[in-house]
Amino acid sequence: MSNFIDLAVEYLPELFQAALIYTIPLAAISFILGLVVATLVALVRVMHQPEQLLLKWGCRVLKGLAYFYVWIFRSTPMLVQLFIVFYGLPNVNIDVFANAWVSAITVFALNTGAYASETIRASILSVDRGQKEAALATGLTMWQTYQEVILPQAARIAVPPLSNSLISLVKDTSLASVITIVETFYLSQQIAAQNYQTLDMYLLVAFVYAVITTVLTFIQRWLERYTSRYLRDN
Repeated sequence: MSNFIDLAVEYLPELFQAALIYTIPLAAISFILGLVVATLVALVRVMHQPEQLLLKWGCRVLKGLAYFYVWIFRSTPMLVQLFIVFYGLPNVNIDVFANAWVSAITVFALNTGAYASETIRASILSVDRGQKEAALATGLTMWQTYQEVILPQAARIAVPPLSNSLISLVKDTSLASVITIVETFYLSQQIAAQNYQTLDMYLLVAFVYAVITTVLTFIQRWLERYTSRYLRDN
């Protein structure tokens, strides 16, 4: 027990530093980009087809591409996606993905976007259709209707599942160790290889992830209360 405490005192600061420098920024950047992708994909999937023939076919193509994107990233493991992007694509002269950070952010963002798009799509569809019709009847454009009426309400509904996605992404960043990014888990492996205290080091890194996810859970609860404040007032 005393040996474990000594290891914790010696290595926990280093592990938390790695989390602040690598794990949290990697998760944050990937999640923000993923949300942008998810919102665009969700809007494409819920938009109504126009009457004009050319626009109708263009809309169908966009919906098909959006569906394929969601399907491919939800149907394959993230670890496989990382290997394809980092180790596979450079072999066909796509050199931008030879950078581990670019590969990791690309995979994490696109994977998050695929799952989050379904959350956002369901949240948009859960808003009463009558509100959309009423907004359009007052003279708002379709974009204004989504911006001012639909998306704010959908955001409140989407906060809990999207927060869960962020928490999952923070833990999934440990997969970046397989493509040589020295994040928290990779660092614990390096230290364990030096001091041969494998179990203790893995318990310490588990503690670091637990602290991060606990903080995010408190932030999630605050966001849920904040976005639902008008409902409580009514």
